Amino acid sequence: MAIRAVIFDFGGVFVDSPFTTVAHEASARGLSVEDLTMAVFGDYASDTDHPWHQLERGEMTMEETRDRIMAASALIHETPLDPFELLAVLAGGGVREDFVSFCASVRERGMKTGLLTNNAREFEEFWHPVLPLEDLFDDVVDSSRVGLRKPDPAIYHLALERLGVEPAESIFVDDAPGNVAGAEMVGMSAVLVGPERTDVPSAIAAVEALLR
Repeated sequence: MAIRAVIFDFGGVFVDSPFTTVAHEASARGLSVEDLTMAVFGDYASDTDHPWHQLERGEMTMEETRDRIMAASALIHETPLDPFELLAVLAGGGVREDFVSFCASVRERGMKTGLLTNNAREFEEFWHPVLPLEDLFDDVVDSSRVGLRKPDPAIYHLALERLGVEPAESIFVDDAPGNVAGAEMVGMSAVLVGPERTDVPSAIAAVEALLR
């Protein structure tokens, strides 16, 4: 079946991946990457009731999320983990212009393009201006606005429905292995983007190979 749509993640695709920075922060705090990630963001390969997941589904405010994470981490770590401190370090990743140009070229070739992001409502004013959303995408699905988040199968089906395509007619691009696996589970082709800028050309080439 011919590919009619490519759906992209935002962070780690169009802007630099936060995963490398998380590793540096974990080391500075004397924690493993796994411990820091689980405490602040939860298991990102699953959709659970972790406070960060509830934030991304629009069920909790950023302040409530911070309080819950700090309270839970205080039971485990000597110093409670403040997600605001971590977010301040993670913010400001540069735009990956190669992916922006590639997305534009996909749309110019007559295919539909979508953005499917796990995000928080409080972050909209920061990430919306980063890309010309209306010029690049036929549709944008923000987890905090639809009450669903990756890798819940329902959010992939929603993105596909809004673009009017079937899973087999689409490609999904993300930097989180769990999200890529979630897309494949619903029948989409999927490409995993590595964390470094040097990984971008190979990811674009992998998508191009699926388009042929």
